[in-house]
Amino acid sequence: MTTAVTSANTNPLQQSQTRSTATGTTSGLSSDFETFVKMLTAQATNQDPLEPLDSTEYAAQLAQFSMVEQQTKSNTLLEGLQSQLGLANMAALSGWVGMEARAVAPGYYDGSNSITIAPNPAAAADSVSLVVQDKNGQEVQRVSLPVSAEPYEWTGVDKDGNRLEAGEYSFMVESRKGDDVLLQEYAEIYFKVNETRMQGGDVGLITEGGSVVLASSVSALRDPKS
Repeated sequence: MTTAVTSANTNPLQQSQTRSTATGTTSGLSSDFETFVKMLTAQATNQDPLEPLDSTEYAAQLAQFSMVEQQTKSNTLLEGLQSQLGLANMAALSGWVGMEARAVAPGYYDGSNSITIAPNPAAAADSVSLVVQDKNGQEVQRVSLPVSAEPYEWTGVDKDGNRLEAGEYSFMVESRKGDDVLLQEYAEIYFKVNETRMQGGDVGLITEGGSVVLASSVSALRDPKS
């Protein structure tokens, strides 16, 4: 039985970019905060006692100092909250371990198992090919598929009946109309979830081959026993 998944997280790329930006901003604010303190201290220490700093300007600088300090503390608090939410998501997704998730990911072939591929070819195509690539991105097999979104079971057997070596393989669907390539994109596959692990601010699903797939990229989930 296949169950559609609604992820609690947003796009993984956006999540990664957001976390990186927030971390960089906090680091920059902390650095600016320390520099501002040093400058303000030096200014107060070295001012001319006969022509002291104008009180209005001094008050404005103190107000700016307070704003920078509060911004630094707020960002630190937000980072802590984000980390706690990530841990909560990981705990919630621990039930996925042992299940089969569907996402764009490399599939692990042990020399005998089959891998379920979910192609999504261009509707206008008149021919579709499944391009199988090894871990180095080299094409090792090309299989003709119908112009359909029906799942395809890849068995790891070449045209001569020989089994490919065990390892991770990626699957690209190539849609053509005559000699023109309409679409080339990696297909979603079903893979077994061996472990959940924090990856920055997102939850990563560990595959049998050791690859990490962000939980936010999963589109479906199924019980391999059903």
